[in-house]
Amino acid sequence: MSEQQNLFGRKLHADLEIEDELWEAAVDLRGTIAPANYKNYVLPLLFLRYLSLRYEERREELEEKAEDPDSYYVEEDLREVDEYRQEGAFLIPEEARWDYLVEHAQDDDIKVKVDRAMELLQQRYDDLEGVLPPMYAGSNLTQENLANLINLFSRDIFTGQGKQQADVLGRVYEYFITNFADTEGSKGGEFFTPRSVVQALVAMLEPEDGSKIFDPACGSGGMFVQAAEFTDDKESLSFYGQESVDQNLRLCKMNLLMHDLQGDLESGDSLLNDKHEGLKADYVIANPPFNIRSWGADEIPGDDPRLQVGDRRLQPTDSNANYMWMMHFLHHLEDGGTAGYVMANGSMTTSLTNEEPVRKALVDERFVDCIVQLPDKLFFGTGIPACLWFLSRNRDGSNGERERSDEILFLDGRDMGELPERAKRVLTDDEIGRLETAYRNFRMPDEKVEEEPGFSGVASLEEVRSNDYKLTPGLYVGFEDDDGDRVPFEVKMPQLVDELEDQFAESERLQSQIEKQLADLL
Repeated sequence: MSEQQNLFGRKLHADLEIEDELWEAAVDLRGTIAPANYKNYVLPLLFLRYLSLRYEERREELEEKAEDPDSYYVEEDLREVDEYRQEGAFLIPEEARWDYLVEHAQDDDIKVKVDRAMELLQQRYDDLEGVLPPMYAGSNLTQENLANLINLFSRDIFTGQGKQQADVLGRVYEYFITNFADTEGSKGGEFFTPRSVVQALVAMLEPEDGSKIFDPACGSGGMFVQAAEFTDDKESLSFYGQESVDQNLRLCKMNLLMHDLQGDLESGDSLLNDKHEGLKADYVIANPPFNIRSWGADEIPGDDPRLQVGDRRLQPTDSNANYMWMMHFLHHLEDGGTAGYVMANGSMTTSLTNEEPVRKALVDERFVDCIVQLPDKLFFGTGIPACLWFLSRNRDGSNGERERSDEILFLDGRDMGELPERAKRVLTDDEIGRLETAYRNFRMPDEKVEEEPGFSGVASLEEVRSNDYKLTPGLYVGFEDDDGDRVPFEVKMPQLVDELEDQFAESERLQSQIEKQLADLL
């Protein structure tokens, strides 16, 4: 494992005080803008600042080369778009440059000027089309507050040598997305997955250089950014994404560009309008929306190839989209590929018509590789308990991994996580490493699979079938010697209900007996 991978999960913000100070200052300038809409004004400004920084950096490089008598560069190259694009920068029109906006920040028409900057960039570059819609002139954001935001993002903390300035802005952008998601609660979960959860998914998948990575519910693009941080050569990765909410897709495009990443990103409902129909990816990483009802199952044609799971032909159900997402992920996996995704806990045990058959097929056709039960309070604004699923087309031992087609790894992470602030839990670096190591040891032929009571267990498919295909890790990891009762809720609750009903019946019997005895005394 590379040094960069060893450090993965430890690349947190270098200066949280600065980022928090910027966040608090930006929040103070919100005025009458609804919290859920404020990100649509703040984040594009940050992105515009980033584009100008990259432009200035590249222009300085070209100026130095043009002045060098031994260089073939000439002054005209400063105005060549390709000279900027080949280095990941954009040649910015004068009226869209940050210094121009700073100069005119106090003008009465600054909102119009910012909109004009957005329009110029979208007109000039296909990459930016739809990313920077002009929306300031018609907004409730005051001229004064917009000017103050421009000045806020002009502070000298964004100065540095070379790309350091842009890197700082990239960190600030991520920090702002996190805080906007926190502010919006459950709505924030639509475009943002908590960083520690993304780190756990990516660390367990261990994406390799040169891989194709697909996220069909890509939100703000956090999965892509973390995958790029994990690998040694991020430029060798190919990213494919789809997102049904255009506003979120804009966040994703900005996020990728601010991290020097390129992706084939499409707008639309992945389940009903798959824009990457022929794609086969090495890794699918996703956090799809949980438990969506009436999602349009009747629009899925009977011959849809996604409904074929191994030798079984299945039917989707409109009562819940969870298992359609799973079939979608599996369909887009290359031979030898692996999918890791977040799912509601109910997916591990559901017995509903057209849901349970999909889980059975995924088990029987030997695609389920690993299940991780997560602790509560990890996600923004929702109490829905969650788990991680890993499906693999690399379980037969033919691609350098251990033959394990008759086994499933179960990891119980319910006791993991810390609560550093408020009621939101975060997985620690050590805990992420523990999950990563357990899954790697399960997959790799040279590693020893060690089961830890209360945390990890390997079950045969026959054992899973004997438990009615329930995939709750607590059924398979056993118990720590000093850990008391760790029977899974799905198993324990019916037992408690039965006991309670017996006690009610006994109470009624005793009450009837007492009433009879009292009647005999009268």
